[in-house]
Amino acid sequence: MRTGADYREALRDGRRVWVLGEGLIEDVTVHPATRPMVDEYVAWYDRHHDPRWQDVVLAPPDAQGARAPWAFATPRSAADLRGMGRSYAATIFLTAGNMTHTPGYGNLIALGVLDAVRQRDVSAEQLASAARYRESVVRSGRFLTFCAGAATIGARLHPDPRERPALRVVRETGAGLVLRGKVGMHTSPAYAEEVYIGSHAGIDRDGHRATFAVPVSAPGVTIVCRKIAARPANAFLAPLSSRFDELDGQMWLEDVLVPWERVFLTELTPEPIASWCFWHQLYCWLARAEFTLGLALACADAMGLKEHEPTLEYLMDLVIDVQTVRSCQTAAELEPERTSDGLCIPGRVHVAAGSIAMQKARQRMAEILRIVPGSSLVVAPSDKDLAAPEVGAGLEASFAGGGYTALQRAALLQLASDHVASALDGRESAFELHANGGLPAWRARMRRFFASYNDLANGVLGALSLDMPAIDLERLRTVAMPPRRPVTPPPA
Repeated sequence: MRTGADYREALRDGRRVWVLGEGLIEDVTVHPATRPMVDEYVAWYDRHHDPRWQDVVLAPPDAQGARAPWAFATPRSAADLRGMGRSYAATIFLTAGNMTHTPGYGNLIALGVLDAVRQRDVSAEQLASAARYRESVVRSGRFLTFCAGAATIGARLHPDPRERPALRVVRETGAGLVLRGKVGMHTSPAYAEEVYIGSHAGIDRDGHRATFAVPVSAPGVTIVCRKIAARPANAFLAPLSSRFDELDGQMWLEDVLVPWERVFLTELTPEPIASWCFWHQLYCWLARAEFTLGLALACADAMGLKEHEPTLEYLMDLVIDVQTVRSCQTAAELEPERTSDGLCIPGRVHVAAGSIAMQKARQRMAEILRIVPGSSLVVAPSDKDLAAPEVGAGLEASFAGGGYTALQRAALLQLASDHVASALDGRESAFELHANGGLPAWRARMRRFFASYNDLANGVLGALSLDMPAIDLERLRTVAMPPRRPVTPPPA
């Protein structure tokens, strides 16, 4: 695993990044809008060199005594998935679930590309390219992020249907394809080194859908990121917002050459690749839920409510939500599916169940954390207020007591407020409503992945003393994924 310093230096690659409201970012490693998140990715890499973390983030020693990072592992057993999952859980919890796209996510993208190309059985050359690409990601440890490739709203509403796909081929050369266009929202493009652009980009080739791996620093690439989450100047008021802003954005390509070895022929849908990533995504949602539970427990203690029965009911509701998703993740790892070449993918029916449970629970969990501390969540002071001679003594009297100083209680309340009542929280909630289709898409995935329709339906017939016709419900699994919301372009 490379060091955090290696990663930081790799970002000084001449990339063109524009952050809305901030303008052109000449160096993402030093600009105030982007530097904090760079620092967190640096810390992610450096934990692999920290003896205190090595039993969490590194696999057991091999025959030569070498220890490989779980983040870039090739899962061939349930034990591998368990090790990878523990690594995800421990490192993502530190960010309250806000670092949703780690470099380990990129490893899963590359595994998904390799699996999708193998399923298509396009050519030996394509398979070799996908295998070499994945090996290069593992060997270098570089940060790859995911974009489904959807067009921006301006393109989708274009009066000329030929201009509606996200990308188009400008020309074909011996070196590769030259592409032009814009792909819509995806996460962490300002901090990644490459973006995988999926099948929604709309470029067909030889009866397949072409997808691409594009370096962020490639000539002709511009990254346009959303505005930063509102961050108070005082980090005491924003312990999370000041550090964990992944900056979702668009990728614009102006005559960008994509070499042939980074053109991958896959399905018309990004699902085969995304299926590898949903497990990691659910760990991010779980980390957020666990952080919410931890804050609610701490606030119940700090506010003197740990023996208040209605508060305990709220806490148990949070425990149930967390434990439900934990159980789904455990089941996914212990009951994996196998690819044609023997790799393990976490059981997708369990991941789907956990994702649906989490999406149903997430808003209620945030509401509970807003309820438990009471009105103090709204009026908690900052460290500067507590130090001010004009009001400090009064605030100390208002917020101290029960074994907590005013500063300690205020720090906890500000952390809770930043977690569930900040602009960063609003961004996360809004993004996850759209990132992978929401509940309708997850229900469709569950219909596909659930395999016991016939067993259960025919099994209950055994309780009858009559001969019954055999039931065949396999067609339930052929459901198509819900399409993106259709828009109506103006008449030509």
